[in-house]
Amino acid sequence: MADRPELHAVYVISVFAELAGVHPQTLRNYERGGLLSPKRTSGGSRRFSDEDLVALRRIQELTAEGVNLEGVKRIMALELELTAAQEALGALSEEARATVEQTHRQYRRDLVPVSNSLAIIIESPRRQRGGR
Repeated sequence: MADRPELHAVYVISVFAELAGVHPQTLRNYERGGLLSPKRTSGGSRRFSDEDLVALRRIQELTAEGVNLEGVKRIMALELELTAAQEALGALSEEARATVEQTHRQYRRDLVPVSNSLAIIIESPRRQRGGR
């Protein structure tokens, strides 16, 4: 599977900080706190991606609403869990739909409903002799 371009870690910390409008030390603190996880080069330099920028925007949004960093971390973890659960539910719903469709395709179309049939009941000769 090829990497999507928006997931490539391309920004050094100074450029990323400028894009985000924060101090580089803030990014280091967020990384230490487990809120951001930039990729590292073989030399150990941080490289941030567009995905990291989306996460940083969410951090900024939540802190602006008064949520502390530990709360932000928990909210973001729950949001990831929710997304995974929604994806799993979508996959299960699709599987169930496909199973129902397959079941419907297996129905016999040549069966005649009982309500549309005429039934003739004839008493057996043995019953006529013994019962009267």
